[in-house]
Amino acid sequence: MEIRSMRMNDLNQMSLEELKKLRRDVEKAIETYKDREKIAALAEVESLAREKGFSLAELLKSGGKKSRSGLPPKFVNPADPSQTWTGRGRRPKWIEAALAEGKSLGDLAIAQ
Repeated sequence: MEIRSMRMNDLNQMSLEELKKLRRDVEKAIETYKDREKIAALAEVESLAREKGFSLAELLKSGGKKSRSGLPPKFVNPADPSQTWTGRGRRPKWIEAALAEGKSLGDLAIAQ
């Protein structure tokens, strides 16, 4: 029985088991609705990309390289100002070398 053409009389004539199955089917359809919409949207975007002569992977890669950190640098290598560190993650070798030479992190801090 197709739900689109179902009427109240149809529901009244269904057995309890049929009604419970219908309820399970409706609950499952509701739970998976967003997933089905995402799949449909992805297929639509992939189709449009193909029409333009690209693959979706090509378009997603072409956004350019994003910086790994949005944080401003806090420390700079006095010997090479192009080398900076935000203070997060593993310490760069130049920081470790400066600390081994007796300098402090304060000596390497960028003046603000």
